[in-house]
This record gives sequence, structure tokens and C-alpha cells, in this order.
Amino acid sequence: MKLTSQNFTDGAPIPGEFAFAVADDKNHLALSNNKNPHLAWDDVPAGTKSFVLLCHDPDAPCSTDDVNQEGRQVAASLPRVNFTHWVLIDIPADARAIAAGSHSAQITARGKPAQAPGKGMRHGINDYTSWFSGDEQMNGDYYGYDGPCPPWNDELAHRYIFTLYALDTARLNVEGKIYRDDVLAAIDGHVLAQASLIGSYSLNPAVR
Repeated sequence: MKLTSQNFTDGAPIPGEFAFAVADDKNHLALSNNKNPHLAWDDVPAGTKSFVLLCHDPDAPCSTDDVNQEGRQVAASLPRVNFTHWVLIDIPADARAIAAGSHSAQITARGKPAQAPGKGMRHGINDYTSWFSGDEQMNGDYYGYDGPCPPWNDELAHRYIFTLYALDTARLNVEGKIYRDDVLAAIDGHVLAQASLIGSYSLNPAVR
């Protein structure tokens, strides 16, 4: 199975329209279009009954002490943790693409609903839910896709890993608020094939 995009190639930078924020010379960053990128796949194995799509950033700093602080840098050597950007489950077996902007086309304060557009697909929670938990203007449950917004003072360009799983089950056995770890546990033993596509992104002018 192979996963591709019309918007970026494997290992290349993700365009700003598919990010939560873009670089800004005056304020370091400005909010962006936050569109989900186009994705397409082929060479699907026989017996596939649904797909799961996950996107995560494995390069999020383990500590936020220096994040977006004037006169400071987030060191490239700092240990990193995962930050989930998209959880989409119960993608129909006959699907072969997701159109750009079909699941997110703007920043939605307090998040988006769980039900994804079309054919019974469901969105899970992304990690902007926890990131904005203390922000009175932005807190809420962030379902679906929200794009890159790495620290503008991070010495490391972040990677964004889109992974598609072909499953032997039509509906994943998870309910309620669904997180990436819940999905990974639920698909165990049901994966027929998987494919990944990696994009990079940075808001640091010294890194871009």
C-alpha cells in the first residue's frame, strides 16, 4: 500500500495553508488556513473492510519551559514526545482519497465535532485539546485535523507522520472520546497493511 499527497512529497515541507500557523516577521507567527492536506492511496490488500488514518508529530518538546519565549531557544537536543494532529477512523473500504480541506478548512475555536463528513467516518481527539485546556478563548475538545504549529523558537524542524492502516474490520471497537492510543490498541491484530507519508514544518526562520 502506498500513501501520497498532491500537496507535498514524502520528506518535503508541508505548505503553510495546511498548518495551524505560518511564520510572521513581526509576531513570529500568524494563524493560517488550517486545511487538511489531500491524501490518496492505492495497492489496497484484499479483505480490507475499512481504513484508519493517524497523524502525529514525534518532535514535540517534552518541556514547555522555553517554548515561544523571547531570547530563548528550544534546544534540538531536548527529549521529544508525540503530539497527535489527526485521528480518523471507519474510513470506508472503497475510499481511495481524502480531498484537501474536506475535514478542516479553518481554525475553529473550541474545536470541531466528532462526526467526520461522509459515510460514517469518525474523528478522534487531537492534542490541541490538552494544549488549549487552560485558555478561556480556545479550550474545548479538538476532534479531527488541526495542522502544524511547532514552537517558533525550536531549533528542530518537526516531522508530521501521516499513517494509513488497512483493517479487516468495518467499524473500530472504540467509543466516546477517542484518542490515538485507543486506536492503536483497537487496531492491534486487525492491520492488513499500512503506509506512511512524512512532511516537515518549522516556524523558526533559522531552520526553515
